[in-house]
Amino acid sequence: MMKIIKGGTVVTTESEFKADVLIQDGKIVAVGRGLSDEGAEVINASEMFVMPGGIDQHVHFSFEFKGEKVRGFETSNAAALGGTTTVIEFVNQEKGKGLIDTIEDYKKENAEGIAMVDYSFHAVITDPSDHVYEEISKLPEMGYPSIKLFMAYKGLFFHADDDVIAKSMAVAKKHGVTMMVHAENADLIDYLQRECVEAGNTSPYYHAISRPPIVEIEATERAINIAKMTGTPLYVVHVSTTGAVDAIKAAKVKGVPIYGETCTHYLTLDKENLARSDFEGAKYVCSPALRDKADREYLWESVKKGWLNAISSDHCGFDWKKQKHMGINDFRDIPNGAPGMENRLSILWTYGVEKGKISRSKLVELFSTNPAMNNGLDHIKGSIEVGHHADIVIYNPKGTYKITNDNSLQGTDYNSYEGFEQKGRVETVLLRGDIIVKDNKFIGQPGQGQFTKCKAYGLVYR
Repeated sequence: MMKIIKGGTVVTTESEFKADVLIQDGKIVAVGRGLSDEGAEVINASEMFVMPGGIDQHVHFSFEFKGEKVRGFETSNAAALGGTTTVIEFVNQEKGKGLIDTIEDYKKENAEGIAMVDYSFHAVITDPSDHVYEEISKLPEMGYPSIKLFMAYKGLFFHADDDVIAKSMAVAKKHGVTMMVHAENADLIDYLQRECVEAGNTSPYYHAISRPPIVEIEATERAINIAKMTGTPLYVVHVSTTGAVDAIKAAKVKGVPIYGETCTHYLTLDKENLARSDFEGAKYVCSPALRDKADREYLWESVKKGWLNAISSDHCGFDWKKQKHMGINDFRDIPNGAPGMENRLSILWTYGVEKGKISRSKLVELFSTNPAMNNGLDHIKGSIEVGHHADIVIYNPKGTYKITNDNSLQGTDYNSYEGFEQKGRVETVLLRGDIIVKDNKFIGQPGQGQFTKCKAYGLVYR
């Protein structure tokens, strides 16, 4: 059956205009004024904004820390409720297993028949070998043309030394595989953490003290230098500090293909959240650590001016009461990460668009279109145009609400943005033409999400 979205304002990266959107067989078949609704189910978008479904290129549904695991794809309906229709998950290579086998097994066991939005994967090298480096060339044909390496977390299995980064880059550039890094200096962090603990400073606030901006700045600069040496484009994930932005910007000015993202929590929270009493600060332990308010404002300027080209959630759903409390006597034992995929659009709308920091068109660029380009999905997702998947979010700008964990679908016992004011709300979401959110309620089904292959030679190569 055909569907038609009528009466709304379509928002693209270039402009916004009144138009109807006609949908058939899961794809957009026409965009224009006065389209006939004969034989079609009519979706009223009057006085609302019609945008492409969000692509969250940075989520964690499988992350483990000291035996504890985050919430998985069974909570991906939270992404849908927040206007995100595609998520890209980082899958850590299992020891003794190849990158592809690890992802394929994970996909069958944890995503197929469970996911409620479309999905793809980034490979994460944790057990490097000649075989693994050779396997990089095969990632594009499988639809996983991106690799992430952790420069942080000394002593943990997923930490990568500089030689692993250089070797991976050298192969990746030959096959259009996008290299991503988590840029923090692991040795400096280890040194500073031991200093804090030896001085008796074990509360959550010292997570930020032991991960000052310099550890991110140094690692970002080092990763850029390795990229220059190997001639490889680079994408820096979850940039949080002014100095790291400046390193990326300086490289771009010189024509070096270095790109980066930031995340909603770095745009709205700061390190004083970690100082909350009664161990509440543990809720805000993430890496890189939350920064100062000045960094926050600089990040808004950075996404507005294009120095960073996407805003992700870095969703990582650990519970506070059971899992975060592992570190009640030592902040080093607090699982890093915070939930956020459900609130990404409402945060960007309320604290970006409504505050005049970004335009609605810039929101679409950061929330959907650029993530599609970054990951080789822009042939089918990320824009409202004929031939693309009918992944569409209808946002109602009216009304003021409070963000609360009481009605969250993220499956954790807290929300990073508890009590934050929210202007407007997601009214309707379509996934490949199927309505999965209606009247701000999830009405989809487990397994409705499908694996979508990403293509090689994403934006960093263009």
